[in-house]
Amino acid sequence: MDGIDWMAGAMRAARMRLDVAAHNLANVSTDGFRKAQTEASLTSRGIVITVRTAPSQGALRHTGAPFDLAIVGGGTFDVGGRQTRLGSFTPDRDGYLADAKGRRLLGTHGAVHVDGQTTIAADGSVRRDGREVNRLPLPSGSSLRSGFLEGANTDAISEMIEVLGAQRAFETAQKTMLAIDDVRERSVGDVERLK
Repeated sequence: MDGIDWMAGAMRAARMRLDVAAHNLANVSTDGFRKAQTEASLTSRGIVITVRTAPSQGALRHTGAPFDLAIVGGGTFDVGGRQTRLGSFTPDRDGYLADAKGRRLLGTHGAVHVDGQTTIAADGSVRRDGREVNRLPLPSGSSLRSGFLEGANTDAISEMIEVLGAQRAFETAQKTMLAIDDVRERSVGDVERLK
């Protein structure tokens, strides 16, 4: 792999870092958002970027709404077969908890049905009149907070710093590639003059 290939790889890696940081920045105020993180590794094929979701907890915000739920620790809510950390639910017209898109919250016994007597405990148990009628599955060590929503686990300042760092890395790789290309052109010209 020559210098131009290495610099092209570095530019692709910087662009990926920029895309991820811009996505994180755009979602800094999105409830339940988990930021993406990039990790660079050097291989024989050049720079390889892997993207993973940051496991850190977002700040909890008190809403007071009985069916706003925040998971403290690991885990997700199952809404219509889709996993999410956003726990803003309201009863639909049939009395089932649903998200803003109308997808129903699923527990271990199907969709979660609620009425005026329903509570959701920290252990994920859905109770009506003191008895458990459904359960939201939680990993060991996790709990639920009713009346709270989890905010994004990212902040604008760190993402802006990442955006600037990615832009500078791209510009540096681009200038280096142009310098390598210029040296090659001069070398070819020097060889021609020597003949």
